[in-house]
Amino acid sequence: MFVEKLGFGCMRLPLREGKVDRARFAWMVDLYMAAGFSYFDTARVYLDGESETALRECLVERYPRGSFFLTDKLSGSQYRRREDILPLFESQLAACGVEYFDGYLIHALNEQVWEKCERCGAFAILRQLKEEGRIRHMGISFHDRPEVLERVLTAHPEIEMVQIQLNYMDMDSASVQSRAVYEVCRRREKPVLVMEPVKGGLLADLPEEAAKLFRDLGVSPAGCALRFAAGLEGVAVVLSGMSDEEQVADNLAAMKDFRPLDAREQAAVDRARAVLAAEDAVPCTGCRYCVAGCPQNIPIPGLFACLNGVRRRDDWASRAYYDITVRGRGKASDCVGCGQCERICPQHLPVREHLARVREMFED
Repeated sequence: MFVEKLGFGCMRLPLREGKVDRARFAWMVDLYMAAGFSYFDTARVYLDGESETALRECLVERYPRGSFFLTDKLSGSQYRRREDILPLFESQLAACGVEYFDGYLIHALNEQVWEKCERCGAFAILRQLKEEGRIRHMGISFHDRPEVLERVLTAHPEIEMVQIQLNYMDMDSASVQSRAVYEVCRRREKPVLVMEPVKGGLLADLPEEAAKLFRDLGVSPAGCALRFAAGLEGVAVVLSGMSDEEQVADNLAAMKDFRPLDAREQAAVDRARAVLAAEDAVPCTGCRYCVAGCPQNIPIPGLFACLNGVRRRDDWASRAYYDITVRGRGKASDCVGCGQCERICPQHLPVREHLARVREMFED
C-alpha cells in the first residue's frame, strides 16, 4: 500500500492574505515529489476548504494521477445525516479534481463520532465506495482511549489503516496515550499513519538545553522527531505539516535515505523529553495512585497532562483531549476537596490547587 515513510500533511500550508500561497505551495510540492515522495493528506475542514482546492491546482493538475497517493477524510462537522455523506464525498472529489481517493479516513474518530458514524451508516457507505473503486483504501483518524480503538476495530475489521497522534513526548502521556493506542494497532496488524510527530512544532523549537543536544550531533531536532516515529515497527507513513520551503528541505534531509535513530540520537531524544517534562506546569509522573481512591473518579494525571500540553503550546489537541479524558469520569470542577489525592501522592503535589487551574483553563 505504501512505499515511503514521509507524508505531506496539508493542514498548515503557507498563507498569503488569508489564502494558500499557491506559488509557494507548488514549489514545495515539486521539492517533495522530486525527492521521491508522493503521499498527500488533506480534509475539507483544513484551511476552510482551501487545502483541497490548493492540492487540485498545485498537485493534481500538474502531475499524472498515478504518481501520487491522495488521502481525504469524512469530518463529522460536515454532515448531519446519512443522506449528506455521499454529496459531501462527491464535492471533495470535485474540489481535489480526482475521480477517486487512494485513502479515505473517518476523521477525528472518538466515541461520540463513532456513535454518529454508526447512526448515519458511514462505514457502510465507505465500503460501497471502495467496492466501486472510488476509494482504494479506507481507514480512520483516531483521537480517543485505547479501549475505544479496540472496540472500533472489533466492530469494523474492514478498517485498513489507522492514523494516530504519536511523538516522543506523547508516548506515555496520560491524556493522549500514544503508546497504548499504537500497541492496539500493532496487535490488530493495522498499518499506522502518524500525525503530529513534531507535536505542532514543539519538538522543532526546543529549549536551548535540549536544542544544543541535537546541534552538537549535527542533526535536526524536527528530523529526529520524524525518525523516532518512522522507526517504530508497523509505522507506514509519518505526516509532517510542512508550512514553508525550509521545513520541506529539513524533512527531506532527514527522511530521504531513512534510517532509524542511532544510540546517540536516541539518547538526545530521551534527554530532550526530560528537559521538556521538567518545564511542565505540573510535575506529575502519572503513577495514578491518586485515581484509585478519588470519590469523584477524576482522572487526575490525564487532566494534568492536558494542562501541561496547553502550557507548552496552546494547541487544539490538548483541549480536545480534555473532553476525551473526562468523558464518563469526573471533571476538575467535580473535586470535593477531600484531599485523599494529596495524602497519597508520591510527589507531594498540591493536587487540589492544580485541579483548580485545570478547571479555569478548560471549563471556566
